Amino acid sequence: MPGPYVIRGSVVLPEAELAWRFSRSSGPGGQHVNTSDSRVELLFDVAATKALPDVWKERALERLASRLVDGVVTVRASEHRSQFRNREMALVRLAALLAEATAPPPKARRATKIPRGINERRLREKKARAETKRGRTGRDW
Repeated sequence: MPGPYVIRGSVVLPEAELAWRFSRSSGPGGQHVNTSDSRVELLFDVAATKALPDVWKERALERLASRLVDGVVTVRASEHRSQFRNREMALVRLAALLAEATAPPPKARRATKIPRGINERRLREKKARAETKRGRTGRDW
């Protein structure tokens, strides 16, 4: 599989901390389907990893709490008929999941006041539109 999978910056997924499981996949495959284990499950122990900085690890444990089983996150892939392609897909998904889970929280939004000129223009346009609609009434028929 091509190169190390970068989570963000210089942090990569270490191959030694990845656990793989293979099983038979449902779906297309013809005669080949009953003999090959093309479905892939990739397990990564977020709680025990040394690859993530402590701050990132805390964020990941908090944000992935619903997906973790004893601190381990599992990613499955079975879209492709090839085990190799499913392995690549699982690695990409895990890297994306960890990148999203370890991202810093967004900056808090500062409430700003709407400028008076913009508000006045909005009200002027609103009155003009109301006048246009009022002029469409058929009172003079």
